[in-house]
Amino acid sequence: MAAFLALANCDETLTSSIAPQARAAPVSVAANAYVPPSAASQDLARFYQRVERDLLVRGLLRTDGGGPDTPYDAQDLARNFEAIAFYSEYPTQNVSIGSRQTDGQLSRWSGPVRIQTEFGPSVLPAVREQDAERVQSFATRLGRLTDHPISVVSRNANFHVFFAGKDDSTYVVSRLKQLIPNISQASLDLVANPRSNFDCFVFASATTASPYKYVRAVALIRAELTDLVRRSCIHEEIAQGLGLSNDSPAARPSIFNDDDEFALLTSHDEKLLTMLYDKRLEPGVTVDQARPIVHVIARELMGQPL
Repeated sequence: MAAFLALANCDETLTSSIAPQARAAPVSVAANAYVPPSAASQDLARFYQRVERDLLVRGLLRTDGGGPDTPYDAQDLARNFEAIAFYSEYPTQNVSIGSRQTDGQLSRWSGPVRIQTEFGPSVLPAVREQDAERVQSFATRLGRLTDHPISVVSRNANFHVFFAGKDDSTYVVSRLKQLIPNISQASLDLVANPRSNFDCFVFASATTASPYKYVRAVALIRAELTDLVRRSCIHEEIAQGLGLSNDSPAARPSIFNDDDEFALLTSHDEKLLTMLYDKRLEPGVTVDQARPIVHVIARELMGQPL
């Protein structure tokens, strides 16, 4: 799976960490009524089915959250938190000019997170209902873990989660232009033509005045994905959009690891989210400044003596 978080530090401008591909020719935007997927979209769905089968045969995409084979202690948790919360997955490849480097400093939401789920025309109505329920359930779980106001709304959202297929790029681009009038062309190009090895991805943005406080996020999850990988994308992209923006090969058991061992949020990842929104840490704090506090919080969460 491939996912990334692109940070923007200019007012309401989303940036991408991946260089854009050629933009598709504009066509008229269809109404958001169900339209059966094209042959190309169905081929992509079959490709993802083969990929999932291969991962499962190799014992990956685990849904057990970890166990005796994946022990970790407070020191592991603190180390992984530093790697995942203070650094970006692609820190030097933003395509927008003028974006500030935020690596080594904590970024997260300070205001309420209002999530809205949206669907491209190629997504079956029954699947839309299922995905919406999963986002709702996950948002409730995240609010409990972070003790931060996180809810699902039908209007005035600041975190949009799109489920869209290969045929839906025009619809998604049109919606993004409505939601973020000054969105960068590079971001639109990426959404219109996502690379085939990207199952899902998320954009997050801050403002120039408060570069470490997120004010908006947009996630895109491919409609052609298998059921399990769609669930995995819901977990990873929304959690990354809250501020766990990096992956680490040392993080285990965790979805914030490119090895695809775990598909769904683990107990380890739940603790990372709790740490991220602990009031003893402030947006913008550097990794060196935060380290003593991070180790205290990690020991508290693990029940180890301070």
